[in-house]
Amino acid sequence: MSLVVKPGIYYVGARDWDRRLFDELIPLPDGTTYNAYLIQGSAKSALVDTVDPTKATELFTQLEQLGITQLDYIIAHHAEQDHSGTIPQVLARFPEAKVVTNAKCRDLLQEHLFVAPERFIVIGDGETLSLGDKTLQFILTPWVHWPETMCTYLKEERLLFSCDFFGSHLATSATFVTDEAKVYQSAKRYYAEIMMPFRPNVVQNLAKVARLDISMIAPSHGPVYPKPEFIMNAYRTWTGDTVKNEVLIPYVSMHGSTERMVNYLVAALIERGIEVKPFNLPRTDIGELAMELVDAATVIIGTPTVILGPHPQAAAGAMLVNLLRPKVRWVSVIGSYGWGGKAVETLKSLLGNLKAEFLEPVFSKGYPTDEDFAALDRLASLIKAKHESLK
Repeated sequence: MSLVVKPGIYYVGARDWDRRLFDELIPLPDGTTYNAYLIQGSAKSALVDTVDPTKATELFTQLEQLGITQLDYIIAHHAEQDHSGTIPQVLARFPEAKVVTNAKCRDLLQEHLFVAPERFIVIGDGETLSLGDKTLQFILTPWVHWPETMCTYLKEERLLFSCDFFGSHLATSATFVTDEAKVYQSAKRYYAEIMMPFRPNVVQNLAKVARLDISMIAPSHGPVYPKPEFIMNAYRTWTGDTVKNEVLIPYVSMHGSTERMVNYLVAALIERGIEVKPFNLPRTDIGELAMELVDAATVIIGTPTVILGPHPQAAAGAMLVNLLRPKVRWVSVIGSYGWGGKAVETLKSLLGNLKAEFLEPVFSKGYPTDEDFAALDRLASLIKAKHESLK
């Protein structure tokens, strides 16, 4: 059964309770939703986004329940298939419908889904489309998180359809946010995994949509926000420049040497009043690591040496940190080696996107000695001094 968001506006999306991985990379511990909304105006109707192709039946069932036999417009905010993948089927079902989107999204939909050129209406930033008693205004929000992404503002209802902006991978039976604590964590994970690499763009577009008079935000994933300031303020915090007195240690250990160093450093940091969170990479949910990267001041990667280089999982961890581009201020490497190698140099080269100071690494030959532990104490003291400079 379709759910009413506001008068004349219906949720017709799909809940994917069982999905546990997105893009073959991102863990989904709480599943996700593919949100689509139907707007019925006095003269025209519009479908805001579609659903992942695996859930097409759910979309069409809800449209049938609403008695929809004619559809005028499909608003395409974003060309990624979890939003756009069912557009060809919708166009086949409603041959009179036009896809309303921006030029970049049109090009991507033609390339990815082979949508015919004549099926498009191309709009620009700030342009409007009338449905009779309802007016849609299109807001281009490039690089949140693809170059073609945009939002739609329903003027009369002061409702922002925000696409991936403000989303959360959270399958729930609630159409609206009811558990703010749960949604906050899901939205932070979503921001960390998807939006954080584009933080400067997110800041710009957050300011852009904040100029609108918004009473409600309807994202493309997760529940609808009846209190928009809740999520907008969260984004202001996450995208701001402030970091916390926190050290993250993603690491891997083969025979115990690196793990012993990590445990020693964890204790030394705690002793100095620093919050520290180790992540054993072979056992880590990378979404949890991504969430912690949002606020952390320092990242220390721990690795043994494997055939002269870092352990592949440590290298993958460094690549993930580099890809997400968090606002960390300091980074370093600790670990061990058997006879030689370039683990430190390799990991340092994998962190080139970070605008962070590289602190002196600590590497032991074989099992760590008292000298190595003393070096870890010096590193912990240096980190304490660096973090105190944040105050």
